[in-house]
Amino acid sequence: MNTVVLNLEPIAHLSDEQFYQLCIANRDLSLEMNAAGELIIMPPVGGESGNQEAGLITDLEIWNRQAKLGKVFSSSTIFILPNGAKRSPDAAWVKLARWEALTPEQRKKFPPLVPDFAIELRSETDRLKSLQEKMQEYIENGLRLGWLINYQDGKVEIYRLQKPVEVIQIPTILSGEDVLPGLEMHLVND
Repeated sequence: MNTVVLNLEPIAHLSDEQFYQLCIANRDLSLEMNAAGELIIMPPVGGESGNQEAGLITDLEIWNRQAKLGKVFSSSTIFILPNGAKRSPDAAWVKLARWEALTPEQRKKFPPLVPDFAIELRSETDRLKSLQEKMQEYIENGLRLGWLINYQDGKVEIYRLQKPVEVIQIPTILSGEDVLPGLEMHLVND
């Protein structure tokens, strides 16, 4: 199964609330919406990708429990970006002060902010170009640090605010830099 993109603009423009209600009414689907208003239906991932994603979120959560600097989110969380896109990274982190600045209603629904840090993990069904465009969209909307982990090609693309993309080979140790101070993730080819 591949990702499906539906152009809704000829017939409808979904508000943030309408998109939220659409997601609630279709809980079995993984939905996103890009800034152009296209609805993106993403396929489920396989066992290997799901396991890799779980490991990344676990490492991020363990670091965060010790650092107590923010909140960690899974791939089920949709963020409303400043450009209007509604995106769901595979793992995300938001600085505590930014999270606490949201209203209780904003926290319950889709948070209207770009994460400070995001991970996208390329699964077998993901097109690399689409993930690179998604990472670029995060950066253009204020993401401070992002990792696009591509085990198929043995590479990680590191996205930083106002800097060129850095590509490094796996195996490697990734650093949270000044965004996630003290975080290190060891990536190896499985």
